[in-house]
Amino acid sequence: FFAFGYAMQAGLINPFITGNADSIVKIEDITKADVILVADGHGDEGANDAIPLAQKTGAKLIVGGFELGSWFVEQGVPAAQVIRTNPGGIQRFDGVTVRIVNSVHGSGLPKPTSQNTYGGPAAGFIITLEDGYTVYFAGSTAATMDMQLWASAFKPDLAILPLNNDRDPVDVAQMVKLLRTDNRNLKKIIPHHNRIQPPAGATTIDEMEKAINDMVGKSTVTVMRIERGKVIQLTK
Repeated sequence: FFAFGYAMQAGLINPFITGNADSIVKIEDITKADVILVADGHGDEGANDAIPLAQKTGAKLIVGGFELGSWFVEQGVPAAQVIRTNPGGIQRFDGVTVRIVNSVHGSGLPKPTSQNTYGGPAAGFIITLEDGYTVYFAGSTAATMDMQLWASAFKPDLAILPLNNDRDPVDVAQMVKLLRTDNRNLKKIIPHHNRIQPPAGATTIDEMEKAINDMVGKSTVTVMRIERGKVIQLTK
């Protein structure tokens, strides 16, 4: 779960709060959101919590697949708030650009319906802030050669990459290598989907960092270890 601010606006990415043992935030703590980004229909991507958050804040909800957007409307999010799009789409908000890109992942729904049995394509997001600083949020994707295209075209400065329990650290290292194609802006990596206390056998940040250093060179990028609740400044 990540929050970002721009101008006088506020955005949420991956708002997985309810049932998240590592979350220090509760739904009732969030009183303002203008944009919510949900990469796919899985609960740990925020599909469940995006519903009450959108309802209480009036935020625009940008989702990975058109079908997921239709499902959110079925669940009670006002249709005017739901931006039903697909990979390849682009949205602009007060100087911030959000591009929807594909993800090698599934998008099953927490509560499938007869009208929407599946969430459509999974996605990632490339977010360019007012000053040009660009963040790639990968969702839960595996490495894909498409990352070369996004690196060359959009030149992300920061990548938020998945580190779920059984993630191959070499897969993440491949992502970093691909995201540096014609792009020396990429200097920082933040792992997500990792636990504060990883269970036995889970891939660790240290393993991820070693694989990245082995593949792209030590000190080429910094793997950040973010403290819960910590605010970081993202500027050019």
